[in-house]
Amino acid sequence: MEFELSKSQKEIQKAVRDFVKGEFKKDAIEQLVEEHAYPTAIWKKAADLGFIGIHFPEAYSGEGLGVMENILVAEELCRGDSSVGACLILADFASEIVLHFGSDEMKAKWLPKVAEGEVLSCGAFTEPDHGSDITRMDTTAVRDGDEWVINGSKIFITNGGEMAGFYSVLCQTDQEISPSHRGMSTILVEADRPGLSTVDVGRKMGIQLMDTAEVIFKDVRVPVDNLIGEENRGFYQVLEFFDESRILIAAQGLGTAQGAFDRALKYTKSREQFGKKIATFQANQHKLADMATKIEMARLLTYKAAWNFDQGRIDPKLTSMAKMVAARTAVEVCDEAIQLLGGYGYMAEYEVERFYRDAKITELYEGTKEIQKNTIASSVMGKLK
Repeated sequence: MEFELSKSQKEIQKAVRDFVKGEFKKDAIEQLVEEHAYPTAIWKKAADLGFIGIHFPEAYSGEGLGVMENILVAEELCRGDSSVGACLILADFASEIVLHFGSDEMKAKWLPKVAEGEVLSCGAFTEPDHGSDITRMDTTAVRDGDEWVINGSKIFITNGGEMAGFYSVLCQTDQEISPSHRGMSTILVEADRPGLSTVDVGRKMGIQLMDTAEVIFKDVRVPVDNLIGEENRGFYQVLEFFDESRILIAAQGLGTAQGAFDRALKYTKSREQFGKKIATFQANQHKLADMATKIEMARLLTYKAAWNFDQGRIDPKLTSMAKMVAARTAVEVCDEAIQLLGGYGYMAEYEVERFYRDAKITELYEGTKEIQKNTIASSVMGKLK
């Protein structure tokens, strides 16, 4: 059993760290946060360096690498900054559905645009009335000659808005089948299609640099060829995608936790109280020890889940464990980071309060922590008699 990263993986890790050091300027990020603006310039540079879509084949402007390399990039970007990092790691969100199930023409048209930083990719699954329950869809796609006619709405769609290039939309294509999830399909809908509109969901607790939208489809027509993969297999495609994307969100949580820990450690080594560095106080040392241990546990689970996926094995239990543990670690470590900084931790200047706000989303999107527990429990218990 080998726990060491390969030479090429270490080189990728270092390259991202160097990028973060050179491009993640505190003053510039503070301005982005103040304006709630997407980090467009940094996104473009990350794409130029191959950090977006690193797991795409070279034919589609990727590096032909795996999930493991992709999550190494994600961890370091979120460690550098929780807000900017989240934007960059999700710039290609849900493009894996096209990558794994789309036609050659679809891949050739859209994946290079995502990897090269021309457009953002969106997955449109969650609906206002159903939340985490994707076994039911009110959004419908009805065949009309050589077109699909799509009606409905999606909520909390990452990257939705003016920078989106396309949406991978989960629709009900068979209205009569029972259970209904057997009649769902994923359809690629270009962002500029007539009848498609978006509305920003409003101010959020965290991830404030990222666009999150409600997407409305009103008689949106797309060619039949925009069907991604097989008709009525959309639910299963999305489940497979979640098994990959949950590892990415685990890496987001992991990087966010590490970034908050780094800042707390640096502060405790420099801050003096009662004539001593506060890092010398045993209570603080124990906090740091607990934080470091939780991060390492989350890292081991996340790396194992990524490695396992790259071996061609899909294990929903393991990916759900990784996401659940890493997300909880992010929230707990960021909370302790604020505690270690005291009143300064509550101030925006010291960043850990923003890391804390950004951490919480990792327990919500790609399935809440309760959904992860359901998946884990189902796997552990097997079929009940």
